[in-house]
Amino acid sequence: MKITFHGAAGTVTGSQHLIEVNGKKIMLDCGLFQGKRKEAFERNRTEFCQGKNVDYLILSHAHIDHSGRIPCLVKNGFDGDIFCTSATRDLCALMLMDSAYLQERDVEFVNRRRAKKGKRLFEPLYTKADVARSMEQFIGLSYNRRHQLFPGVHLTLVDAGHLLGSAHVILDIDNLKTGQNRRLVFSGDIGRPGIPIIRDPVPLTEGADILIMESTYGNRLHPPYPETDDALERIVNETIGRGGSLLIPAFAVGRTQQLVYALHKLHSAGRIPDLPIFVDSPLATRTTEIYRLHSEVYDEDIREFLLSDDDSNPFGFGRLQYTQSVEQSKALNLLKVPAVIISSSGMMEGGRILHHLRSRIEDHRNTILITGWQAPNTLGRHIVDRDEVVRIFGEEFKVKAKIEILTGFSGHADRSGLLDFVRNMEKKPQQTFIVHGEAESSESLAQALRSEFGLDNVRIPASMQSFTL
Repeated sequence: MKITFHGAAGTVTGSQHLIEVNGKKIMLDCGLFQGKRKEAFERNRTEFCQGKNVDYLILSHAHIDHSGRIPCLVKNGFDGDIFCTSATRDLCALMLMDSAYLQERDVEFVNRRRAKKGKRLFEPLYTKADVARSMEQFIGLSYNRRHQLFPGVHLTLVDAGHLLGSAHVILDIDNLKTGQNRRLVFSGDIGRPGIPIIRDPVPLTEGADILIMESTYGNRLHPPYPETDDALERIVNETIGRGGSLLIPAFAVGRTQQLVYALHKLHSAGRIPDLPIFVDSPLATRTTEIYRLHSEVYDEDIREFLLSDDDSNPFGFGRLQYTQSVEQSKALNLLKVPAVIISSSGMMEGGRILHHLRSRIEDHRNTILITGWQAPNTLGRHIVDRDEVVRIFGEEFKVKAKIEILTGFSGHADRSGLLDFVRNMEKKPQQTFIVHGEAESSESLAQALRSEFGLDNVRIPASMQSFTL
């Protein structure tokens, strides 16, 4: 068996790992690199995307840093099956089409400038037509059902509790030449117990021989979720008390639904006033419908809330509005009353949130609430790092709005949760590969795995590094 780490190696984004076994090649995830625009632009075009060299693709979940290069792979010759859960397939149908729109728009903008200089024009990484072709290859699987990929290799998807449809990937591998049996586990992104809406991650008690494990928060702890609700209540009320508005840049898939549900509960309990709340993201609006359709993965918290609340829609209440048109979005900048505006993109690198920031970032009465990880060199990271001046649409703005950071909404397990993931395994892995983390986080987790569980072979692979096992 050979494993090559093509992405999320030494970094968080671009998840892509290639397994070669029994004469076949299996790709785990195929995500976009994110971060500094020029660097991400180049990496997404030059890093491994040769579809003809891949037989199967297994997708852990729909987030774009795990799924966003699938159409590129198909465009470059991949014609095999793409296995994931049904919810992941449904989310990808929306997210990849949105990504294609952004790819086409961004290249059009870049090409206008290159044409003036007589430079060679770029093509989009992929188009909406490429996405449509890709979706024909998706196969939705149920959790906990063993599926034979090909002789000697069986796939099982187990609920990872990170995002609607997210999964731990289990590959049970029989070496047809030696007769050796080994289990490879790819953690995907590991969720947090107690997070509302979706079920908790399922422990993999049987363990693994080979483990590929994420490390996003390998060096830090999250506050308990009830404290996050309390903090959100405080931030809303303090902002409204100043006569300001609350801007929440949020990922359209997962985070927006968490925030809406949290605000719904606070509103129903009378803990925040009946103020206008807007979700200004077309993708988030469409995604929320997918969440409503897949109630089979709801946890007990949301089921009990729906039984006790008069409103049977967990993602609709009071004065909450989902904007649709550009005109509706622009009208929010003319609001003269305090409001909550949830908009994407979560890292503030594009989308409607930029218009709201431009209108409100220099007003001290307003609050910008950061609820998710911000990649280096993004506008979101500059704001988190408390830069006094930031650039939006090429213009400089002074950051006068109050900045609040809530890590409690994170869908990623913290250091304790990551260690529990391994602690719950009766059979500890003989080989462990730490991926999907910044250097400090990955190294901290690796050291903890060595010291707490006596794991000897814990590695942090570099990009493009291969291992023969």
